[in-house]
Parts: sequence; C-alpha cells; structure tokens
Amino acid sequence: MFRLEALRPQQDDRLAFLKGFLREPRDVGSVIPSSRFLERRMVRMAGVNEADSVVELGPGTGGTTRAILSAMPENSTLLAVELDPVFADFVRGFDDKRLMVHQGSAENLRELITTHRLKPPKAILSGIPFSTMPVDVGTRIIEAIRDVLAPGGCFVAYQFRGAVADRARPVLGEPEVSLELVNIPPMRCYRWRK
Repeated sequence: MFRLEALRPQQDDRLAFLKGFLREPRDVGSVIPSSRFLERRMVRMAGVNEADSVVELGPGTGGTTRAILSAMPENSTLLAVELDPVFADFVRGFDDKRLMVHQGSAENLRELITTHRLKPPKAILSGIPFSTMPVDVGTRIIEAIRDVLAPGGCFVAYQFRGAVADRARPVLGEPEVSLELVNIPPMRCYRWRK
C-alpha cells in the first residue's frame, strides 16, 4: 500500500530542480518543474489509469511521477528512468512499492524491461529534452520505445521545441499534438499510439 504523503510535492522540489538545471542544463532542459496541469494532461493522454505497466523517462524531481502514481491502478508498476544521479536518488525517496527507479539512459529501455521482468508498458511518458541531446541518441531512444511499447499502448512526450516529433515521425508516424498553456513555458504534448 502506498502512502499518500509520498505523492505530495515536497517543499524543496523546485530548488532541487533548479540545482539540477544548473548542474547539467543540457540534460534537464528547464529551470522549473512542470506544472500540475501539464502533469495531469500527460497522465490523461497516456491512459495511465488503465495501464498495468508504465515507464517514465526523465522524472526529474518527480512531479509527474507523483501524478502517475496517483492515477495508476494498485497492481501496476512504474519504472522511472533518470539520467541524473541526484534526481534518481530524489525519486527513490518516494515511498511506493509500485515504483522502481533506474539511474541511466533511456537508450537501454529494452534491457531494463527485461531485467526488471516487466510487462510491455501500456504507457510511456517522457519529459526528457530531445532538443538538447545528439540526434542519434534521440533516435535510439525512440526506437527502444517502439520496441517495448505494448500493442495499443501510448507514448506521450512534452516538449517546448518539436525535436521529439522530428525524431519519432520516421519511427512512430505522425503524432497527435495538443498545447498546455498553463505551464512555464507553455508546452506541446505529443502522443503516439502503437
């Protein structure tokens, strides 16, 4: 049973996020975490409430992680993949038995799903900054997402720029796109269904 206080935002989330941006601006991509409106939109778009296996790429300080945990069924699992070791440790502090945190690259998604003996995810959510990573790394991440996503599953990503769509179109096709204005800065939300 997860504890509700693990889902509540922590006082130091924004400061931790800013420190992460200052430490590795290319890997974080923003100076402040996502708004709760963006987090909720992502969770709805991905159909997290019906997913038995969920992956989050780039949880940062865990705002979207909390929204996912709050929405997903009790018998679901969430694998959070975070490149930044400080952010990974931050999210590991959440008290929820459904959550597994891996510190490393999303390029290794296939191996992670196998290693953790997870079902193919029905929802993959991403906040990683495709616009600041090398094109070949972004393409490998998209290919890994395609390979592990369950049939009928959704890949949902939010970005300020359109790099994720540029990398994903040749692999996943044309996305559905919406805009979340109640976020600083406003973000485009992209969804692909397998």
